[in-house]
This record gives sequence, C-alpha cells and structure tokens, in this order.
Amino acid sequence: MTTQQNTSAKGPDPILLTLFANRFMSVAEAMGRSLQQTSISTNIKERLDFSCALFAPDGDLVANAPFIPIHLGSMSFAVKYQMNLHRGDLKEGDVLMTNSPHAGGSHLPDITIISPVFDPRTGEIIFFTASRGHHADIGGILPGSMPPTSVNIFEEGAEIVSFKIVDKGVFDKNGLYEYMVDQPARYPGNSGCRNIRDVESDLKAQIAANHKGIQLIHQIVDGYGLETVQEYMYHIRTNAEQSVRNLLRDVAKKSGTNVLTSVDYLDDGSPICLKVEIDEKNGSAIFDFEGTGCEVRGNLNSPISVVHSAVIYCMRSMLDLDIPLNAGCLVPLDIRIPQGSLLSPSRTAAVCGGNVLTSQRIVDVVLKAFHACAASQGCTNNLTFGAGGKDKEGKTIAGWGYYETIAGGSGAGPSWHGTSGVHTHITNTRIGDVEILERRYPVLVHRFGLREGSAGNGRFKGGEGVVRELEFTEPLQVSILSERRTRQPYGLDGGAPGGLGRNTWIKEARESDGDMKQNENTPLHRRINIGGKATVFMGKGDRLLIETPGGGGWGLSDPDESVLQTAVKQEDMEHVKKWAARGSLAEREAAQAGF
Repeated sequence: MTTQQNTSAKGPDPILLTLFANRFMSVAEAMGRSLQQTSISTNIKERLDFSCALFAPDGDLVANAPFIPIHLGSMSFAVKYQMNLHRGDLKEGDVLMTNSPHAGGSHLPDITIISPVFDPRTGEIIFFTASRGHHADIGGILPGSMPPTSVNIFEEGAEIVSFKIVDKGVFDKNGLYEYMVDQPARYPGNSGCRNIRDVESDLKAQIAANHKGIQLIHQIVDGYGLETVQEYMYHIRTNAEQSVRNLLRDVAKKSGTNVLTSVDYLDDGSPICLKVEIDEKNGSAIFDFEGTGCEVRGNLNSPISVVHSAVIYCMRSMLDLDIPLNAGCLVPLDIRIPQGSLLSPSRTAAVCGGNVLTSQRIVDVVLKAFHACAASQGCTNNLTFGAGGKDKEGKTIAGWGYYETIAGGSGAGPSWHGTSGVHTHITNTRIGDVEILERRYPVLVHRFGLREGSAGNGRFKGGEGVVRELEFTEPLQVSILSERRTRQPYGLDGGAPGGLGRNTWIKEARESDGDMKQNENTPLHRRINIGGKATVFMGKGDRLLIETPGGGGWGLSDPDESVLQTAVKQEDMEHVKKWAARGSLAEREAAQAGF
C-alpha cells in the first residue's frame, strides 16, 4: 500500500504517534462504555466479560482498551476470516456475527460482532470495529454453556461460522433464532439457547457499540485526513514490533543463551512444551510447541487463535512500555503449533475449557521460559448453574444460565509479592457481585474471602487464593470447570509452589438421594470432593465450596540462602548436606554439584 511506503520513507512524529495511539484506544474505550451501559445481562453489564477493539482494513489489531486479553489477541483471526469470506460482499450497514473456533473464535459463548467501516468518498473499507462478549447461555447439554463433561463442540451450544445479523441496516431476528435456538436443539441431548431474549438484547448492545466506534473513527478521519490516520496506524504497529524485537535481544543477552525451554502440565497430565529460539541479530524468535500433548477427549483443547492470544499477551506484559496491544507484537514471532495437538485440535473437538484454562497454562509456560515470574493460580474457576433445557422426555423447558469466573492468587516476581484474590493473566473480568447475585438468582453467598495459607512462600510470596461458598435455595444444575486441582502453580528461584484448588459439595443428607436414613449418628451434611471438572444436580440447601489456587513464590525465603551457593562453589560437603535438608532447590544444587 502507498500508506506503508510513506511510513518507511519518513519517521513518525513522536507527539502524533502518542496522540493517535491514545485516540485509537479511546475509540475502543468508548465502545466498551456503550456496550456496558446498553447490555442487560449480569455477565456483560456487571462482570464486564467483553472486549472491544479497532482493526485495520487487512484485519490486524490496531488498538484496544484494557479488556479481556484472551479476546483481544484472537479477535484478529475472526476479523480476517470474515473479511476473506465476504470479500467484495460487504455493504454499508452490514454487521457480521461469528463464534466458531474454526473461524477465529475462542469458545462458543464468546460471540464476536464485526462491523466494516467504509470511506464515504470511495466506498472502500478503511477499518473494522469489533466487540466480543461472553453470553451466559447459548444452548448445549448444560445450563451456562460451559459443560465440564463435553467431548465434542456440538455439546457446547450454538456454533456460527458466519451470519450477517444485520443486512444493509436490517436486523435478522428470524435468522438469529434459527442459529441460536433451533439448530443447537437438533443434536441429541442438546438444548437451544435457554434465554434468547437476553442474548438478543446483548447482541444488539454489541452492534450499537460497534456503531459508536464507527462514528468516532469518522470523526478522527475528518479531523486529520485518511492518509495521516492510516499512516500512524502503521507507525503504531511498527513501534510495537520494534519494542518486542528489543525485548527479545535483551532477554538473550541477560540470560546468556538464545534458546529458552519450559514445560508444564494440565491436571490430566497432558504436557505443554515450548522451545524459544531467539535470533539476536534481527530480534526475532521461533516459538515451537513441539512435544505438546495430543488432542484430549474433554474440552481443554485450545484453538490456535487462543494460543496466539496467550503469546501476544505475554510479550506485551513483559514490555515496560506504555503502548497499545496490537498486531505488531506478533510480527517478530514465528509460532509453530503441531497439528493434531491439544493446541491445534480437529474441527469438532470440544474447546470450551481451552479458552479459559489451557490458555492460562500456555501463559505459565511462556513466562516460565522467559523466567519472568512464578505461576499465578493458572485457572479461572468457571462456575455455571441454571435450569431449563430438555427434560428426560425430550421436551424443551424455558430456563436460564449463570456464569462467573473466580479469582485466585497471582505469582510473585524477582522484586514483588503476588497479589491475593485477583483475576490473573488472560481474564480481566469481575466476580459476580454478592448483592446482585443474591437478588437475581436463587443463591445465597455464605463465604467470600481470602484463603489463608494458599500462597507459595519465598523471598517474595505469591498471592492468596479465595474461598467462595454458595448455597442454592432451589434445585439447580451446578457445574465447575477448573484446573490446578492436582498440579500446583510453580514457584521460581527456590520459591514454593502455590496451594492446590479444591471443589467441595456440601450435600444435605436426603433419603430421596440414596443417603442413609437419618438418626442421631447420621451427619446432617456430606462433604464430597467433586474434583476439578464436574456437574452436579444440587438440591435445595446444598452448598458448593470453591477454594481457588494461590500463586507461586519467588526466591528462597531464608535471607542466608547465599550460604548454600557459597558452600557449593567451595565444595563444602558438610554445609551442602546441611542445606540440602531445607528444600528441593538445595537438593538440586547439591546433586548438580556432585554431592
């Protein structure tokens, strides 16, 4: 393009570069405010589980506000897919809807709305605005559309590769009903969307948010001219690219090697392996995930767009610069994902957990390779409950679904303690507000606070997880989809790992459920560990106790740890053995020294 040629011919004005970076981000922020104010669901309006962003005419991410990292890195895949699919077929007033992982989606509840921005003079597309929101129920085998037991994508709800939800300004309500209600219900055991009215309303809010972005882009173009606006759009991407190249050079220099490796495991034992080879000369790197486990039967498979999201998030997080997250961060990277692995699964693989859980493990693996910080909780603790859908006779019953993610501890670093009770890494949502939760749903919150003793010890401690205990005031289907229940979040440089999470069903003893007849020796409640991934039909008065993982610690907690290093160097066997009794790091040091 001539615009790109212009950007290489002259350097950007630093003041205008900062101005345009902030103007583009302000467009995304305004879209987000519009979406929050006009939506009605708890998930979008209260929990803020949505993202808005601005994209170049080639589909690359230009700028975004600090929304959900896992949305922002993958939305570009969705925009590019629709752009190529509808090339020459888009007109003023068209709006596209998609959620398919095959078409750049993350998981099915995340529905992306994409609007092209046309130049009124030439009729050409000059930008795209897009918004992605997590909808609490889009059908599937369980209320909440995040079934922990799903083994294929059809069980997870409606899948839309491409749907023109607005055609030349006309909203297609009948088409939406067909995609969201009729089609998912055709699969055995599946229901369509249990509350289509709320979903339709939130989708209209997304469409309105995109339109707000279009209006603001036109204002910027009117003020500076299209050529200048697009020129600085490319300057911003180039600035991000150069920042990542410099980061890679610095990492290779400080670590003394240009090859970084790491591996971590899902709770089922599936490995996620990474080898990073840095080319110091041009500041590029190969991210090779060879050795990662094969596709799993459950739903922890992760679409490649999610893998790219996790990587771009890590690179942006390690930059000590105030620049917008954009496509330039990925330009120096060659990401290689083995076909058929759980990071590049087959077309019909279940993926609802890959977006929220496996993505966290990818982040852990990348940050571990770069020795950036200890592992955070590595989970989003996905809780869903609701009612309705198909009954045992196959009849459809109107219902609803609720979804929330629950905070945990963040990992410590070389100069900081972890933070307690926060959403970490790929998620940036809020927890369901207690008052709103109890007012809108048949649930009581018994406990919600920090989980003492769950943080990894070290010179810098990890953050504490949380305890959240809910009582259900009517019979409901309750599901939990979580990780880090069998493998602890790692510590670094001798720091201790964070505590494991745990999910406990506190069940009232009922003879109707097969419990023993009550007498003076029968406990009033049964405490049942339901594991990391389970769905349970809970009766009235039953409670779910969720204890989330803590973050890993950094460094040995003993201030005299240098004694060990000195003893190893001096081959002082007596002192090495003395220190070896203090922990696994000392044992490794002793073993490496030959003691």
